[in-house]
Amino acid sequence: MLALRVLMAAVLALPSALFAAPRVQAVPVPQELKSTAFTVTVNGQPVDVAHAAASYDFVSFDITGAVTVSITAVEPGFWDHGVDIEPWRLGLRPLRQGQTISFKLASQAKLSISRPADFLNHAKMLFLFAGSPPATPPRDPAIHYFQPGLYHQSLNPKSGETYYLAPGSYFYGALNLWKVQGVKILGRGTIVYEGTQDPNADEGWMQKPDWHCIAALEARDVQISGLTCIVRARTWSIQMKDTRGFTYDDLRVIGGNPGNANQDGMDWLGGGDTIVRNSFLRASDDVLAMQGNWDGYTDDEITRPGHDVENILVENSVLSTSISNIVRSAWPRKIFNSRNFTLKNSDILHGGIGACGQTFALLGMWAGNGAKGDHSSYTFENLWLDNWYSLVQIEQPEPAIHGFVFKNIWALDQPPLATSSLTGNVSDVTFDNVKYGQNRATNAAELQLSTASGTAAAKFPAPSGPVARFAVDPPVFGPGDEVTFTAESSAHTNFTWLFGDGTSAKGKKVRHHFADANGTELDSINGAGRFRVLLRAVDNQGREDWAAQGVVAVAHWHDAIPSAGPNLPGLVWHIYAGAWTELPDLSLQTALFDGDSPNLRSDAHGFTRYATAWDGFIDIPADGGYTFHLMARDGARLVIDGLEVAKTGPPFAQVCGSPGNAMRYEHGSLGLRAGKHALHVEGLHFASQGSPRVLWEGPSLSLIDVPAEAYSHARVDTVSR
Repeated sequence: MLALRVLMAAVLALPSALFAAPRVQAVPVPQELKSTAFTVTVNGQPVDVAHAAASYDFVSFDITGAVTVSITAVEPGFWDHGVDIEPWRLGLRPLRQGQTISFKLASQAKLSISRPADFLNHAKMLFLFAGSPPATPPRDPAIHYFQPGLYHQSLNPKSGETYYLAPGSYFYGALNLWKVQGVKILGRGTIVYEGTQDPNADEGWMQKPDWHCIAALEARDVQISGLTCIVRARTWSIQMKDTRGFTYDDLRVIGGNPGNANQDGMDWLGGGDTIVRNSFLRASDDVLAMQGNWDGYTDDEITRPGHDVENILVENSVLSTSISNIVRSAWPRKIFNSRNFTLKNSDILHGGIGACGQTFALLGMWAGNGAKGDHSSYTFENLWLDNWYSLVQIEQPEPAIHGFVFKNIWALDQPPLATSSLTGNVSDVTFDNVKYGQNRATNAAELQLSTASGTAAAKFPAPSGPVARFAVDPPVFGPGDEVTFTAESSAHTNFTWLFGDGTSAKGKKVRHHFADANGTELDSINGAGRFRVLLRAVDNQGREDWAAQGVVAVAHWHDAIPSAGPNLPGLVWHIYAGAWTELPDLSLQTALFDGDSPNLRSDAHGFTRYATAWDGFIDIPADGGYTFHLMARDGARLVIDGLEVAKTGPPFAQVCGSPGNAMRYEHGSLGLRAGKHALHVEGLHFASQGSPRVLWEGPSLSLIDVPAEAYSHARVDTVSR
């Protein structure tokens, strides 16, 4: 009893700060910038929501520990089709009560919150910045200090000056760094850049003051910390021409405009020696772009040699675009060299869609039509890919591209939507531990990489470091059932599990119960919920690896058709002619002609604008929760047992003269008993080539295209549509 009293006395004597609840400090928003789309509380404390650009909003606050975030959408039924919180590697999954979602946030983070697959230029998105409290402003009368409030002015610091922008200070204008050096921009201010650019033309490349959120010309040794840039005009967000020695820390950039183009995140036109860390960039074009110069579009301007771009490091950041590449270097006919670019330890939330002459990718280097330059020593390392399009597109006729490394690239769920490519004088390109889900690409075919004739083959080194790979037992389960997850043996390695339901665990072998069948994104509508399970492996040298796999908790089973055979192989197809731009209700249409094929192929008999329906059966090899992945350019729909499993989003046109539409993607899950199930697939064809693509994954079945032998049809087509 005495020992207990001594212990209690010792505890009571500890500083009260050790027991204090996490502090929340919200950044106030002026009335004219406040959003009415969402209301947000953090640990029950209301936090102002600001309107950013397009249909994007953002919220900013500082925390000192774990907090609970609640977000209420004003639009009725806003979350009815699910919730997507990125980065996925954080394993966040909210609870939902009607219009409100809530989740626990363990520490500082920069998040994108939207509905699943809704991240293009018309998406309604909320960006959440939970930071650490900014440093106390320096006490120096020489510092230009801006109190919280609204300012209608640009910032034009002179060499050697320091500006402190207090949290809650908002500037309608720009930050101009014109031939200055030794400048510091500190604090937590926001610049809202609206500009005067023609929204229907490309004027954003121009180099002049007040033409970008941050405009820099021949500036040196600049530090920018804690700044938020809101870009509403059709212009490049941050442009640096022949600048050196820039450091960006905790930068937040949100760009959106109706044209959905010519609004890069950050551009270097010559120069370099730049560090970008702990930052967030959302662009409506390339997120990070490098060119030697950009002086216009005439022949002389395009082909004028530019200055070298070199020594750029981007780390611990979050990158997102509604279109185009994450990283762009080179352009047709442009002449310049680049070297020593590194992007590492960063999350790619939304990585382009479609093409502009060249397919968009994590890295796009489009040095065609006589472009010249030596580009070397690019490193992409420890990157997590969420929604993305393709990995690399590299084209260089002369003189060379060499020394490119892609190491530890983890696609956490979605497969690539377009093939990667190497073309021209490209050599010494290494793909070291690029993983799609659980599978490491060991050759070009597994990477889905096309290499042109005469181009050096890419390298795929043998594995080194820890390995993240796991098994699931039992492969078939329902809500509340015990599931065992076992990591593959890897010496001196610690394992952390994120189960996709907001919970986590540690250890090589763990047991888990999924409480419901709603899935990670709360988007289950057919009684089966897909959870994105992630495994992180870290060895005693600090090296890491990740693996991802979707598992399906089944609350409702769909029985196989008992009298579905004997049948003929393949599917029956029906052609409907019409000038549709989105899938119509084909039940109201009359087919012009029919046929059959081994898989999702058909003969349109010369029609160029038509829809196709395929009908038959799909043979499910074993009882289980199955996820079907659907890809199509002009629009597609997948129906199994009369239930819509997946439907791709509206067609999204490619740009810059690239024909057709971008590839669109959707997935859905069902609990299916072994045997044959009614299958109906619809595909629209009005601007693009090719049929829909259907992949599946399930118990002991890794993600692959549904094989032709799984399809069959009755001698007389009586399948329900």
